[in-house]
Amino acid sequence: MTTMTKINPSFEHIECQLNQGIGELILDRAEKHNAFDEVMIAEMITAIEAFAADDACQMLMLKANGKNFSAGADLNWMRKQAQMDFEQNLSDANQLAKLMHVLDKFPKPTIALVNGAAFGGALGLICCCDIAIANSRASFCLSEVKLGLIPAVISPYVVRAMGNRQARRYMLTAERFDAQTALSHQVIHEINDDLEAAAKPFIDAFKANSPQGMAWVKTLVAKLEDGVIDQNTLNYTSEQIAKIRVSDEGQEGLNAFFEKRMPNWQLSGSKPQGAE
Repeated sequence: MTTMTKINPSFEHIECQLNQGIGELILDRAEKHNAFDEVMIAEMITAIEAFAADDACQMLMLKANGKNFSAGADLNWMRKQAQMDFEQNLSDANQLAKLMHVLDKFPKPTIALVNGAAFGGALGLICCCDIAIANSRASFCLSEVKLGLIPAVISPYVVRAMGNRQARRYMLTAERFDAQTALSHQVIHEINDDLEAAAKPFIDAFKANSPQGMAWVKTLVAKLEDGVIDQNTLNYTSEQIAKIRVSDEGQEGLNAFFEKRMPNWQLSGSKPQGAE
């Protein structure tokens, strides 16, 4: 396993490594149940942006050391927030919003491996990932209203995953829910106590697929989030398939299929290209 040279090796609260094309971002504050603070948030943004720019990184895996994925906001960080004025709080919130955004828009597949508790902002991170797998003892909670707060920054991603009606329930009650409930509400895709083994079929699938195709799928799905199907939607989807058919990678994929051979990305691990 090799350490990613483009990422600062002296991170305080996370670990990053690159293993056979898999970028691993590991929350590493086990003694604090991997609670967020401004340092961890800044480090995660730096790491995600570096993995996105690294040609050798084919996908990103988000996981955590210790018994719990993340307890949400760090208590000392929350004490600081209580002393901040509006402008300071806005700047602070913008950093968390940036973290969610860069993870959600990561141009390669992302997998979250959730062990134990995942509260508050941690639930946002999970909902930003393409695939989420949790162990059977995982538990989830949107507890902000208990503190007189709201899960504002993570809400777009949580509501997208759970749906508006279920999000209302869990944001209003702040009740804790288990892995089976998270599965039924589409917060996670699978429950498995061997998280690494459960991730392997997804990793194998991603490595077999067109990097450009997967990047464009993520852009396509994001474009269709509002659910509107009108002439603009029809024009956009038609343009996208036409563009990718004539692209170098699209041509390679079609030719490889008809010539009954492996496409070149399976041989060389080519760089994903963002959709226009």
